[in-house]
Parts: sequence; structure tokens; C-alpha cells
Amino acid sequence: PPPCSEPAVADFVQVTTTFPDERTARQVASRAVQERLAACAQVQGPISSIYRWKGEMEQEEEWYCHFKTMFARLPALEARIRELHPYEVPEIIALPILQADPKYLEWIQEELETDI
Repeated sequence: PPPCSEPAVADFVQVTTTFPDERTARQVASRAVQERLAACAQVQGPISSIYRWKGEMEQEEEWYCHFKTMFARLPALEARIRELHPYEVPEIIALPILQADPKYLEWIQEELETDI
């Protein structure tokens, strides 16, 4: 295949979500990477989350998952997270990557465009 064009930092995002347990976080992370919706995903936790849900204060142990992807893959990644997520309303936050090593961005782009 032809080489990838030079990526622009504005094309990349980090998507975060939380899961109720490590197993679910790892499963969704693996699916997203296998399906080339994200180049990589990191699972981190446990964390303590405090929030209000349906009028009640809640406190739960959760696990973060951070996905590195391109803006063009964001709709598909969001849809897949919603499909696989056990929460009624999952946290799905996409943050632009403002600065990154160009070689790292090239790697993300290659991982999302390569068919194996």
C-alpha cells in the first residue's frame, strides 16, 4: 500500500470512558483495538467515582479506559463503546491531542489504516 500522508495533530483524539470492572474495560479495549477503532487503549484503575445518578448520591469503584484514535474514527468508536458498555449512560469524552511526537501520530494513523 502507499505510505500514509503526514498526519496533522488536529486529526487525533484521546477518548476516555469508565467501566464498572477491570474485565469489562479490558474486553472493550481489546475489541476497539482489534477492530481498528483505536490504535491502542490503556486500562487504569481502580478509581473512586462519586456522582449523582437519578437523584441519589453514588460512590463506586470504576476503571478508566483511554483510547488513542483519529477524529475520523470517533463516531464508530463511540457507537461501539455504547454497544458494549454495561452503563445506561456511559461517559464518553473525546479530547483533542494538542501536541504529540510526530512518529507516534504516524504510528496511530498506520494502525488504523492497515488491513491485516
